[in-house]
Amino acid sequence: MREVYFDMRNGKSEGGSFNLTCKRSKPQHIRNSNSISLYEIGSSPGSTGDVKIGAQAHRSSAISAANPHQIVVRGLDLCRDLVGKITFTEHVWLLVTGKLPSVAQRRVLDSALVAIAEHGLVPSVVASRMTLAAAPEALQGAVAAGILGCGSVILGSAEAAARFFKGIADRGPASAAVREALIEFRDRRQPVPGYGHPLHKAQDPRVEALLKVATESGVAGRYIEIARAVESLVPEILSKALVMNVSAAIGAVLLDAGYPLLAVKGVPILARTASLIAHLLEEQERPIGFVLAHSGAAAIRYDGDSPEGFVPSEGSGGVKAD
Repeated sequence: MREVYFDMRNGKSEGGSFNLTCKRSKPQHIRNSNSISLYEIGSSPGSTGDVKIGAQAHRSSAISAANPHQIVVRGLDLCRDLVGKITFTEHVWLLVTGKLPSVAQRRVLDSALVAIAEHGLVPSVVASRMTLAAAPEALQGAVAAGILGCGSVILGSAEAAARFFKGIADRGPASAAVREALIEFRDRRQPVPGYGHPLHKAQDPRVEALLKVATESGVAGRYIEIARAVESLVPEILSKALVMNVSAAIGAVLLDAGYPLLAVKGVPILARTASLIAHLLEEQERPIGFVLAHSGAAAIRYDGDSPEGFVPSEGSGGVKAD
């Protein structure tokens, strides 16, 4: 790919454009706007215009289209074929995969959504409720605040576990591949995704519930086998017992059910969104957002420099450390 440089050193030319310099080419210009994009100039033989940097080969979408009289979703008429005919869980599967799920697939996805939706005043919920307390007009902002923390520790770990299992499955026989993978995690001193829980140390009750659904639905397969093998080998290789948590279970059952790996992270996000809406309704009726904020401030001691004689007020950001 041709190298592209966005040169802002010489300021603007007339009309709010900047110099865009490509190696081995004359300086080009790009219009300045609120959202600046870079374009590669003449990147392919026969190119008729600017091409956005990166893989932009597609010029179509297969998810939905509409005209004044009809809405089509994944090839089906929304009002005739879907509204009142399928569940929201089935609609999610259809949107993501392009096909309606089997009864077993619908049941597994439904169970995963229910299992991960709610778990009390976890960080995402606290962030969401505190945001609404500070900005009561912005329900969408409060929901976003709760979802933006989705990562390797909260919510996003289901995707990490699924990728871990897929990597093991691609290596070969489960037992040898699991052992190799765990040794690598041990040597790199990395946590094993989907194992261990700060509260459910002996057993995460959601795990067996999800694995039972997968077994009863007839989809339990290689990924659940891998997940159990990891749990059984962890004590030997890591010298500590770590039980499978709900994120590992979600990753395993969804992969066994044929759900796309690249969309696994969306399942906890979708589920937690429903939970956040419930918490935000309660926040409007029985507000605790500022209580949560005050409790956090009161729990933290200030140990930085301060003027002589200064003593922070209780709950204002911490009590002065001894």
